[in-house]
Amino acid sequence: MTEALAKLQETRRESPSVQDSSGLVRPDGGAWFTEQDLALLDALQSAPRAPWSRIGRAVGIDATTAARRWERLRENGLAWVTAYDSARTTTVAFVEVRCRPRAHEAVSEAASALPWVFSIEETAGDFDLLLSVAAGDLPGLGRAVHQVIGGMRGVRSARMRLGITLFGEGGDWRIRAMEPARRAELGVSGLPSRTPYAVRHNPRASSAEDQALITALGGDGRLGYTALAAETGLSEHVTRRRVQRMLRDGDITLRCDFAHPLVGLRTMVVYRMSVPHALLAQTGHALARLGQVRMCASVTGPHNLLLQVLLHGLPAVDPFEAQLADSFPELEIKDRTVALCARKRMGWLLDTDGRAVGRVPLAPPEV
Repeated sequence: MTEALAKLQETRRESPSVQDSSGLVRPDGGAWFTEQDLALLDALQSAPRAPWSRIGRAVGIDATTAARRWERLRENGLAWVTAYDSARTTTVAFVEVRCRPRAHEAVSEAASALPWVFSIEETAGDFDLLLSVAAGDLPGLGRAVHQVIGGMRGVRSARMRLGITLFGEGGDWRIRAMEPARRAELGVSGLPSRTPYAVRHNPRASSAEDQALITALGGDGRLGYTALAAETGLSEHVTRRRVQRMLRDGDITLRCDFAHPLVGLRTMVVYRMSVPHALLAQTGHALARLGQVRMCASVTGPHNLLLQVLLHGLPAVDPFEAQLADSFPELEIKDRTVALCARKRMGWLLDTDGRAVGRVPLAPPEV
């Protein structure tokens, strides 16, 4: 743990500096992303591994320009494509951590170094950190949360909510910078689907070859099959067959992420909500399709829905909640917590601007 934490702290100190020559940001306050960059992100959110010819055609640029623009974004930590085990093969929990005074920074750093803590939000509310954690089964998840997180120096309490059904996640969310007709050219709907967590045990979960491929794609979800084969030591034929099978069977998820604060989406609000059980599936499905909703899941505990919402600022909170009241009269907001910043997202370490500054490859707990 000590060595991993030291490397993590060093990584954060070495946050990349975006150069003016890249065209992404200027010292005079120019935009981090151009409109064409945002359209490129939209296309990659819809089709993360599509060839550059398809991506370029949807965006309205040639393949070479699309690839070059993407490389600039990726090198500067502004955007990345990643892969991870899908919800249906994973047991997930959301852990609300309360820290002792002046301990939240140390606890956040220590949790960031854990490969099974896949996302971390620093929050302003009745808890200090929201950790999203994953394991192969419930006993393993329980041991990891209670022994490792609960035993961290500086942790006052850790309350766990188990994920039951995922209605929509970050990989389903779209920046919506392209015309719908352009997005349709990519041949994907992008609509979130209802997925029970850990709906089945994945018989291939212990396959070292598959895990090596997922780890490699976690670092760069657009790696070609030749590069994947070289990195994993598998043949290109085996690499292609395994990756296509995992994607076809829904065993892995691919998604394009980017630095949300730098496009004005600086406010994430975490809601705990309740709805009558008879309306749970219908409501969760509809909530996940709202443009502001990044994640929606049913969870254990006294409130059956957990929602993460991306907004342009605190003034957008009241209009969003008014929209909820009009559209979902049976839905009750039980608690709202503002995320001060994201420290980690699907294994990627983030700076205060949301840029990727490092990565802790995802892996199950060994407790």
